[in-house]
Amino acid sequence: MRKFLSSLAVAALMLSGGTAFAATDKSWGIDEVLGKANAPITVIEYSSLTCPHCAKFHSDTLPQVKKDWIDTGKVKYIVRDFPLDGLAQAAAMISHCSGDRYFAFVDTFFHSQANWEHAANPVDALKGIARLGGMPADEVDKCLQDRQLLNEIEARKEDGEKVYSIDSTPTFVINGKAVSGDKPYEEFAKLLKDAH
Repeated sequence: MRKFLSSLAVAALMLSGGTAFAATDKSWGIDEVLGKANAPITVIEYSSLTCPHCAKFHSDTLPQVKKDWIDTGKVKYIVRDFPLDGLAQAAAMISHCSGDRYFAFVDTFFHSQANWEHAANPVDALKGIARLGGMPADEVDKCLQDRQLLNEIEARKEDGEKVYSIDSTPTFVINGKAVSGDKPYEEFAKLLKDAH
């Protein structure tokens, strides 16, 4: 019965000109967003900071997506952590604790992933990178003890699994449709065009 009612709600929403996407997705206080709020295409990236395919997407594809789609007002881009292990979770927490430097931290963690992930003490390596980004070690320690932030990252991850069936990274939800895997720019741009 509940499934039937939710199908009716989605149908009613679609008839009224809305989309099922608007009904199922919820925003989170820790969502990090690039682009205009009213952009016609919404992309949600679920990624893990220890995922090499995510790092490749961030270095090879995202800069061009940002230039052609995000900066031009066509795409609102939401980044959501989907940590695959404790180390990715720690890096995600540090990125959030950096405040308005979030995207700079994520970019740095992805670009230096092979170094800190395979360091003798990866958490110390993360702290070293954070220190270079202006976060002292005691601030990082305090951040890593923030249960509220940890719980919100975990709750948002579970929501992604439930709402979009996310089970690998990177996965992109483009106007409500989930697509997994690192994509070259041409392929990703085609997905965006098809969603427009």
